[in-house]
Amino acid sequence: MIDLYLQECNFAKSGLIKLTHKESEKLSKQIPAWTLLEEQSVMKLKRDYNFNDFVSALAFTNQLGKLAEDQNHHPQMLIEWGRVTLTWWSHNLKGLHRNDYIMAAKSDLLFQSY
Repeated sequence: MIDLYLQECNFAKSGLIKLTHKESEKLSKQIPAWTLLEEQSVMKLKRDYNFNDFVSALAFTNQLGKLAEDQNHHPQMLIEWGRVTLTWWSHNLKGLHRNDYIMAAKSDLLFQSY
């Protein structure tokens, strides 16, 4: 199995299928710091990242924004002093796709540099 953070997001029209709960649980094992939650009947991945100051949180957010743009997949981001909250889901599917797990893993990898 290839680590999620090494994979690229795939947006092939034929591959845009919402993950089943079983598939989501299996992939969640590779990103244990993330919470699998349901908001307004939509499954999402959510995680808080803690920082020592606002400047570091902002720098992380800016780098993540570049990564999201490069992968053409964008999270919901909340930045505040000492913390960034990320939420990944596939808006057009109203649920989770493998791309969300790939980006969660890439987010974790980026965070390791802080």
